[in-house]
Amino acid sequence: MSDESQASSRRKFLMRTGIALNVVAASLIAVPVIGYIAAALRKRSYQAWVSLGPMSSFPAGETRLATYRNPFTVPWDGRTADVACWVRNMGASQMQVFAVNCAHLGCPVRWFPESKLFMCPCHGGVYYEDGSRASGPPPRGLFEYEYEVRGDELWVRGGQMPTLANPV
Repeated sequence: MSDESQASSRRKFLMRTGIALNVVAASLIAVPVIGYIAAALRKRSYQAWVSLGPMSSFPAGETRLATYRNPFTVPWDGRTADVACWVRNMGASQMQVFAVNCAHLGCPVRWFPESKLFMCPCHGGVYYEDGSRASGPPPRGLFEYEYEVRGDELWVRGGQMPTLANPV
């Protein structure tokens, strides 16, 4: 074989190898980008109505902690699929159901009935009993869930975690 044909075959081999590697790299980049765009177009809502229990569990004038099972779980979620929320019964079937997460960084807030305040232990966020911001770094009040009273049961629209970009 001549030197010229040997160099030509080596050049073709390296060119084909380079093209193949570029195709593989482009595919590895394109798959997540296409998945991201397709997910944005799909706009599937991850919310469903979930029972919190009988109305007798939430006495008038009190705020109680309740939990529900996230309706969009997989078997290996375990206890992490249990979502806590604060239920405030204002009487006459008027309720407020708050996400347990602080609007600042998502730390769990606690209810203090003595002072009628929700307090966040992470950065000192404080909320009034109606969920509005009292003080601290949170930019807004607590996130509220939609609720319905069906017969003698309290139902909330749960599933998706609340954020500033996507309140419940």
